[in-house]
Amino acid sequence: MRPEPDKSRRPQDLLEYERRFWGRGRSVAGVDEAGRGPLAGPVVAAAVVLPREVCVDGADDSKALTAEVREELYVRILETARCVGVGAASVREIDRRNILRATTVAMQRALGRLAHTPDHVVVDGLPVKHLGREHEAVVDGDALVHSIACASIVAKVVRDRLMHRLAARYPGYAWDKNVGYGTAQHRAAIDELGITPHHRLTFTGLQFELEL
Repeated sequence: MRPEPDKSRRPQDLLEYERRFWGRGRSVAGVDEAGRGPLAGPVVAAAVVLPREVCVDGADDSKALTAEVREELYVRILETARCVGVGAASVREIDRRNILRATTVAMQRALGRLAHTPDHVVVDGLPVKHLGREHEAVVDGDALVHSIACASIVAKVVRDRLMHRLAARYPGYAWDKNVGYGTAQHRAAIDELGITPHHRLTFTGLQFELEL
């Protein structure tokens, strides 16, 4: 499990990172993902390019926000961003490629769907092998880089909405509450109801359930 970000490291100027590039006339795309750990559902990535000197007040690491606040910020980000790109990798791609490669594919798709080609790309966490674009990686970037924080919110809201829709088609797994993560209720539902086309068969925890 990734440790909680050290909030004391957050710059008072939330646009400090972006201003390093804006001052040279360069645009910045922040990239983050949602859904690497669940037993069900796709992994979703988002890329956000903010206009120069634009800060979306309240945008922070999506995991630190309530669902209601994320929804409100999602709308504001779409209204104010220069452009937003969203990409996903399906459950089948996750099973075929592995989750790390599938996450890279989702990020590539998100960047490819930007209406504007950014001059600089920054991703949350560690460098992304095979991303295919020169980029910088910032550990705890979703707490330290504003455009990454915005991307984390967009990715999380898009994925949660998808899982909520799937919950109506596959009742019993409580995806409207756990969004595919391996809660006790979700695992009990797998034991009782079996798997769906949206479960990740290659995830160790789920394989264990299936082999019993």
